Amino acid sequence: IMEGIMMMGVEGIKKTILHGGTGEKPKFVTGSVTFHFRTELCNDERTVIDDSKKAGMPMEMVIGNLFKLDVWEILLMSMHIGEVAEFCCDVIHTASNSDKLYPIVAKSLRRIAVGKDPVDWHIHTCGMANMVAYHSLGYDDLDELQKEPQPLYFVMELLKVQQPSEYDRESWALNDEERLKAVPVLHGQGNKLFKQGRYDDATLKYKEAIMCIKNVQTKAWEAPWLRLEKMANTLTLNYCQCLLLMEEYYEVIEHTTDIINQHPGAMKAFYLRGKAHMEVWNEAEARDDFMSVLDLDPGMKKTIKKELAVLKMRMELKNEEDRLKYKGMFTKMARETSRPRSRIFRTNDSS
Repeated sequence: IMEGIMMMGVEGIKKTILHGGTGEKPKFVTGSVTFHFRTELCNDERTVIDDSKKAGMPMEMVIGNLFKLDVWEILLMSMHIGEVAEFCCDVIHTASNSDKLYPIVAKSLRRIAVGKDPVDWHIHTCGMANMVAYHSLGYDDLDELQKEPQPLYFVMELLKVQQPSEYDRESWALNDEERLKAVPVLHGQGNKLFKQGRYDDATLKYKEAIMCIKNVQTKAWEAPWLRLEKMANTLTLNYCQCLLLMEEYYEVIEHTTDIINQHPGAMKAFYLRGKAHMEVWNEAEARDDFMSVLDLDPGMKKTIKKELAVLKMRMELKNEEDRLKYKGMFTKMARETSRPRSRIFRTNDSS
């Protein structure tokens, strides 16, 4: 094992090589970088915050457009393939501003590791700073680190470097212009899959398109933001239509409620939420949503009349089922309480 301590030539970063790599340093101009990382606190215990090996998957990022924590690009560009190195980075590199805090990056990585989206794309916020100021990240250790930034150790193992032609770029790796161009393409692909009845695949296309938009949006409620917001809402409602057919009713209620809270005139959101409420027996909520649809678009009168008739029929069937179920339950209880019980005598043996 080759060990050595060297300064990176960048103030506030110290590098220790734990295991030497092979060959010449790769060219880090463009392309993707795959690596393992372990993040530790600079305390006596060297508390581990995140470990990609324990999560079971390496990290892949794109040079020049990294995952919010640009200091990682500096660290990786100093390494050879196969090299393992430890970097001590002071606070200025781990929390230089509100949208580059390590905790926010860590949250995304943890979500990816358990198969979730890297961002809560359906939550409407006025930028990353707003989330930092008012919302928990959902992890106590990251919340604490966010409140009080501190120096961190990053132990990195560089696995491979690929050029753009060698890998497929995902939406998070695109620049803003490419993301906006990708949205209508993904939207069209989602619509085609929906018509084919491939609802699960369609949701992936709609979701990716929404993530492209959310990553481009900047200043809330300004004209460009509003145009993008309208596109995102359309995609989210298409996504919800798929979920409805996939019987994911509570998720439909969650996403449509988010849209309605931001945009109370979204008729389709009320309609889809009403149908979801109807499926989970929320009679009053379903009725209210259907009436809201009628208020917003009187042309939907015929459709809403039909939905209300279905709602009434479903609730009558449900009430009858409940009545029979409880009747049977009470009959059984009455039968058991009227049955004579035998007394059991216990004798104490004395020997």
